[in-house]
Amino acid sequence: MNRNKIKWQLPFLLFLIIGTVLILKKQEPFRTEQGLIFGTMYKVTYQSKQSLKNEIEDELHKVDNSLSPFNKQSVITRINNNTDNTPDSMMTEVFSLAEKISDETNGAFDITVAPLVNAWGFGFKNAGNINDATIDSIRQFVGYKKIRLENGKIIKQDSRTMLDCSAIAKGYGVDRVAGLFDRKGIKNYMIEIGGELVLKGESPKKDQWHIGINKPIDDSLAVNQELQTVLKISNAGMATSGNYRNFYYKGGKKYAHTIDPRTGYPVQHNILSSTVIAENCAVADAYATSFMVLGLDSAKIICNKHPELDAYFIYTKDDGSTDIYFTEGMKKYLDNHINH
Repeated sequence: MNRNKIKWQLPFLLFLIIGTVLILKKQEPFRTEQGLIFGTMYKVTYQSKQSLKNEIEDELHKVDNSLSPFNKQSVITRINNNTDNTPDSMMTEVFSLAEKISDETNGAFDITVAPLVNAWGFGFKNAGNINDATIDSIRQFVGYKKIRLENGKIIKQDSRTMLDCSAIAKGYGVDRVAGLFDRKGIKNYMIEIGGELVLKGESPKKDQWHIGINKPIDDSLAVNQELQTVLKISNAGMATSGNYRNFYYKGGKKYAHTIDPRTGYPVQHNILSSTVIAENCAVADAYATSFMVLGLDSAKIICNKHPELDAYFIYTKDDGSTDIYFTEGMKKYLDNHINH
C-alpha cells in the first residue's frame, strides 16, 4: 500500500520540481544601471528582460534640460535669465506642484529661494560677503507669491527673481523614470537619485525593499554610513533631507544649507534629518525640505493635516541629546530600530 502510494507520488513530485525550475528560469532578471545626473549619482534596479539604460537616461536628460539651473540651455535657465518666459510641460507641472506645497507650508517651501541660497554659498553661484543689508536687499525679490504661471507664461513681479527647483527636481526625476517603467509594464523596481527614491513591487529577495536612514552625523564627505533605522517599503516615494552633509564653518559658526525663505537665514532649529514617504517622490522631496525649514513642532502640525504623508524625524532635544519622532503611519514601514 505504502509502496503504491510512493510510486504515485514520485512522478507528481518530479513534475512539481521541473515546473518550479522552469518558472524560475522564465522569470526576468533584475538589472542595475547607474550613472551621473543633476550633479549626483543615480542608481536603478529593475526586473526586465532587456536593458533600458538608454531610455532611463533619455528621461533624466529631459528633466535636466527643463529644470537644471546648472544647464546653460535649460528651460529654467532661460526663465532665470529673462530670455524666455515660456515653460515646457515639465516646468509647468513642477511649478504648479511647488506652488501648492508652498501654500500648504506657509512659504517654508519656496522655489524662488535661489538668490538666498547662492548668497550663503550653497547654490549654483558663488557666495559674496553676507550681511543683514545684503539679505534684506535679496528678500525684495524672493518669495513664491512674487512669481506666477499665467496663460502658459511665467510672470515675474521683479526680473531679478530666480527659480531653483533643486528641492523637488530629483524627486520629480525619480517619478519620471517610474512612469517610464510603469508604461513598460515593469512591476518590480527601485529608482534612486541622490537619496530620493521610488520603490515598487518586490526586491530581488522577494521581499519589500529595505532602505536605511543614516544617523545624522556631521559628515560633509559622506563617508559615514551608520544607520539609524531600516524601513521596509514598497509602492511609494521616499525622500530624506538633512543638514549634516552640506554645511561650512565661518568665523567659528556653523552654517547649514537649508535656508528659510521667509527670513533669508540658515535654519537654526532642532531637526537634523527629515524623511518623508508619500504617493510620489516629488511630493516627498518637497515636504522633506519644508520640514527642515519648519522645525519639529510645525512639521507635526502639517503631518496631522496631511495623513497621506508619513514622516520620520531625527532631532536634537534641549539637553543636546538626539531623539526620534515618527508619525503613526510610519510604523508600518519600520523594520527595526538601530540604537536610537
